[in-house]
Amino acid sequence: MPVTQALILAGGQATRMRPYTDDAPKAMVPVAGAPIVGYQLLWLAEHGVKHVMISGGYKHEIIQDYVGDGSRFGVTVGYAIEDQPLGRGGGLKYAAERLPEDGPFFVLNGDVICTDSLADLSRYHTRQGGAVTVALSPYRSNWGVADLDNDRIRGFVQSPRLPYWINAGIYVFEPHVVGLLPDKGDHEDSTFPQLATEGTLIGYRLSGYWRGIDTVKDVLEATKEIKGAGLLVPGEFRTTGIDI
Repeated sequence: MPVTQALILAGGQATRMRPYTDDAPKAMVPVAGAPIVGYQLLWLAEHGVKHVMISGGYKHEIIQDYVGDGSRFGVTVGYAIEDQPLGRGGGLKYAAERLPEDGPFFVLNGDVICTDSLADLSRYHTRQGGAVTVALSPYRSNWGVADLDNDRIRGFVQSPRLPYWINAGIYVFEPHVVGLLPDKGDHEDSTFPQLATEGTLIGYRLSGYWRGIDTVKDVLEATKEIKGAGLLVPGEFRTTGIDI
């Protein structure tokens, strides 16, 4: 059965994204004109997701003003607003307990943009039979890497892909995992190590476009990539010009 519900973790303050996050949460940072959460909701709707719960905290009302009930994106959106910071794991648990169905669900960090097939991800998750499937992206260096012949430099390769895979901030969760999440804190420090020890934490290698938006530099680079790849969202979902 397809996964039809998801939650988005959008409660952090994202101090490394200032000045973009001085007056707005990270999920509302515009990339090529549209907030990150706009890309996410359109992507989820495109792949059959019907219900989305947004976990909010810092300046959450700005997300609510932009997203509303989700109908213009093609989904139904609810909100799980933290009275006090619960951490990623605590926020995830608080929001997951408010999903409308007792079934598997996608989880997105509020700072990732991706074009991969969620249907392929959910089918893989079902075949593997794990508790949580973690989408993985190839690790790309932030620096130019020297191409050496002994001590002589033949050239430099800018930001090459390295033979490692990183957590892409996109997951499929089975519902029973919610009870294993911390009430406060980070699930990657507690729940994930437990599942890894049990052999039920599964990795899925992404093949399509993926970008984590963690710094101002990421915003600028992602804007260029999205424009160059023709991935701009329709004007009705933009909040700024496409060069910002």
